[in-house]
Amino acid sequence: MTGWHWLALFGGILAAWAMLFAMALPAEMREAGMIYGAEFWESLCTVTPDAAGFLRVFLMWVLMSAAMMAPTALPAFATYEELSKTTSSGRFAHLVWGYLVVWIGFSVIAASVQMALFAADLVTTFGDSRSALLSAFLLLVAGGYQFSTVKEACLSKCRAPMMFFMQHWDEGALRNGVRLGLVCLGCCWALMLLAFVGGVMNIAFMGLATVIMVLEKLPDIGRWVTRPLGFALIGGAVFVGVGAF
Repeated sequence: MTGWHWLALFGGILAAWAMLFAMALPAEMREAGMIYGAEFWESLCTVTPDAAGFLRVFLMWVLMSAAMMAPTALPAFATYEELSKTTSSGRFAHLVWGYLVVWIGFSVIAASVQMALFAADLVTTFGDSRSALLSAFLLLVAGGYQFSTVKEACLSKCRAPMMFFMQHWDEGALRNGVRLGLVCLGCCWALMLLAFVGGVMNIAFMGLATVIMVLEKLPDIGRWVTRPLGFALIGGAVFVGVGAF
């Protein structure tokens, strides 16, 4: 992993995490000017649906998707570069851009869901669930999906990116990036929606979920993570659901 394109990718990931951290700071810290001295930064970091509107909520989901999902794809990006037998930054950029396009599309859907849930008073201004039944439902969906054939098929491609890329090599970097993004979406969409349980602006949740999704995609470790995680999520759904009554 050498070259400016790798530095740019890692820099982008770190920048996304830094911006998410800034957005997650308590409002009183921003208002007191302890971190942001200018009204511009205070306005930029206001991402609650009632104050920010759809566009800023969408941009927050784009940042969250990039920060959480790009690290899970680093082994696949490195594999593609090795297969290409060149450090062409243009080809690498097309691969990453194709991957991110898929998650930008997911961000549109996720932001729309958040706005709808907020309007229905099912989530707070910071995106965490007000409803035990909603939390139980999302946990149950995510837990059940861990045992699905779709999840297993997508994970098998993420765990063996060399074979995946070789099957579609002639389609070019951009289309391979889109394909990789769709496969990763198939792996992780249900876990990403658990943000509505843990809190959309909860940095601890984001960090834990990112580590879990990275581990799931590792060929030697992932098989010991997927199904146990499914049982844990289903157990959490039952616990939360029973608690609702």
